[in-house]
Amino acid sequence: MRVKFHQSLDDLKEKLLVMAGMAEQAIQRSIEAYRTRDLSICELVFRAEPSINRLEREIDQMALDLLAMEQPMAIDLRFILSVIRINADLERVGDQAVNIAVRVREMGAFANIDLPVDIPKLASLSSAMVRKSLQAFIEGDAELAESVLRLDDQVDEMNDAAFYALSSLIKEKPELTPQSLNALIIARNLERVGDHATNIAEDVIFWVRGADVRHNSSVL
Repeated sequence: MRVKFHQSLDDLKEKLLVMAGMAEQAIQRSIEAYRTRDLSICELVFRAEPSINRLEREIDQMALDLLAMEQPMAIDLRFILSVIRINADLERVGDQAVNIAVRVREMGAFANIDLPVDIPKLASLSSAMVRKSLQAFIEGDAELAESVLRLDDQVDEMNDAAFYALSSLIKEKPELTPQSLNALIIARNLERVGDHATNIAEDVIFWVRGADVRHNSSVL
């Protein structure tokens, strides 16, 4: 029975990694759409969303079934609880990709101008956080997960800098308000991607060490 149970845990992990790949791809596509202003890429993001939502429900159901049937203890229980929480964060990463694609589509109605914000750089850092948190999950590596928590401040700082730069631009050149506002919201969406990566990293630490580090930076 325990062999079958651990096979089920492996299946759950595999399914979550498929979900992770879909969420990462959605973010990559939305940023590529921003960079190129290719609205057909936005459509790819929109079309992928139902699949991400459906997979989230499947993973939740698998996890809940394991909790009900196996009544796992200790590290196995923490693993399943972490999967449920990571699953929700990955679905929200997909949501942020959709939000970015919506903003890119709106920007398509206006002239493509140089804005005082490096969205691709912010996206690169947020995506790296997601990738690293998932690597920590794959390897069960709490130290790698802790390194993700330290990156969150960099994303916050870049988002704050974007806010001030774009707010100033709106005051100086009101005619550029639509493009500036959309870029500002995209920066905020990317900051949230970083927040979701932080949540995933915290869940890995909870699973591996049994320590709940949410809202508690002193562990670092």
